[in-house]
Amino acid sequence: MSTDTNRPIRTRIAPSPTGLPHVGNIRNAVYSWLFARHHGGQFVFRLEDTDRERYDAASEQALYRAFRWLGLDYDEGPDVGGPYGPYVQSERLEHYQAAAQQLIEQGNAYKCYCTRERISQIREARQKANIHPYGYDRHCRALTDEERQRLDEAGTPYVVRFAIPQEGATSFDDAVRGTITYQNRELDDHVILKSDGFPTYQLANVVDDHLMEITHVIRSEEWIPSTPRHVLEYQALGWTPPQFAHPGLIQGKDPVSGKISKLSKRHGAVYVGEYEDQGYLADALVNFISLLGWAPGGDIEIMSREEMIRLFSLDGLNGAPSVFDIDKLNWMNGMYIRGLSEEALVDACLPFLQRAGLVAEAPTSDEREYLRRVLKLEQERLKTLAEAPDAMRFFFHEPIEYDEAAVNKRLKSPQAGAALDAVIEKFVAVEDWSAANLDAGVSAAAEELGVKRGEVIHPTRVAATGRMVGPSLFDTLEVLGRERVLNRLRDARTQFTT
Repeated sequence: MSTDTNRPIRTRIAPSPTGLPHVGNIRNAVYSWLFARHHGGQFVFRLEDTDRERYDAASEQALYRAFRWLGLDYDEGPDVGGPYGPYVQSERLEHYQAAAQQLIEQGNAYKCYCTRERISQIREARQKANIHPYGYDRHCRALTDEERQRLDEAGTPYVVRFAIPQEGATSFDDAVRGTITYQNRELDDHVILKSDGFPTYQLANVVDDHLMEITHVIRSEEWIPSTPRHVLEYQALGWTPPQFAHPGLIQGKDPVSGKISKLSKRHGAVYVGEYEDQGYLADALVNFISLLGWAPGGDIEIMSREEMIRLFSLDGLNGAPSVFDIDKLNWMNGMYIRGLSEEALVDACLPFLQRAGLVAEAPTSDEREYLRRVLKLEQERLKTLAEAPDAMRFFFHEPIEYDEAAVNKRLKSPQAGAALDAVIEKFVAVEDWSAANLDAGVSAAAEELGVKRGEVIHPTRVAATGRMVGPSLFDTLEVLGRERVLNRLRDARTQFTT
């Protein structure tokens, strides 16, 4: 099977609003977006909302929010329009019903009047007898025209099933895995139209991909067994199938044991919006997700969107499972944070600091400048934006919160009181409150006491910040300012030292 390579490239993502989008859903969107952008084609967003029992309006809105945040802009979709609309499947029922009727008239599909109870019994019996496939036994496929007419006149509910050929094989070309062949006898007659008149995915995706002129379908490995069914439908309808690509599954790495298993919430398969709430940058998450089954070549890992678009190809997709490693995502996110400009970092961190009550809802220019200076100190240490409030709290909060272990180790030692007295004396004498002059003051205090610099630096850090670790001490003291530092050193001298 091949596709017409002369057609403009058109890819799509067709999520179902039955749950919140997670990494597994989004990866196919990232690949489809990159492929379309690489070829100067179109990326289409189509809402597959035909499962009316599980449809959830909140999930639909979450999909739009996720795509906006991730920056996966689509050229056509429910909220932007386009020449092949509508882009919501529940508004396209006539297309599916027409295709189903055509298939019935051709003998490629038939009405099935069996109840759910009978189908469940048949499936259970076939499984016990190990009769493959385990699904439907094609009972209604053998009905006569008279029997069908009688059932229709009685108003008997029915679904429409596709009539799988009972002999031969069906093959399709997968851009990731090569030619894949299924024996037709392994496939049961699947439902294409439900009793409520809504299509199943098995029909709707075929009809919509054809009518919307989709050239390439990139979707997860679990859809491989359904693909021969789709190919048979394309053939029956006289249509050319798109090029299929099925990258490998995403697995999860347990954060405690390191064990690799099916991706779950424990590993990171959570609503994509949670990553935004946890302080991940959209660019970092898209970059990370892109590498879960795609190799750009060489040892490249950190890539701008422009680089990803330039390098992306279906040849780089891998059929083997990939591993979602939250530690690697944290590392990558930290790299992206370090690449932000000072102003961009302020904008990115501001919502987190405001929610923590550390920064006003409408900071003044002076407050924003102070925040810029603080973030410049912390930028190298942040892995997520959500770490900013805890990392920076001592820059904003009075009185500061002291780490008990730090106090016991650095401020309750016999030498701590003398060290703080000497530092306070030197700092009071500093005229130009700069990191270099403060560094010199600590050196002078240590020399005067006849001790190593560390015996002065450590109690000074804990007294001024409440912590044993942090960014450069002298840069920190410079940003905190003379009054705040001296007040904290004196308070700690009174409160903790002997």
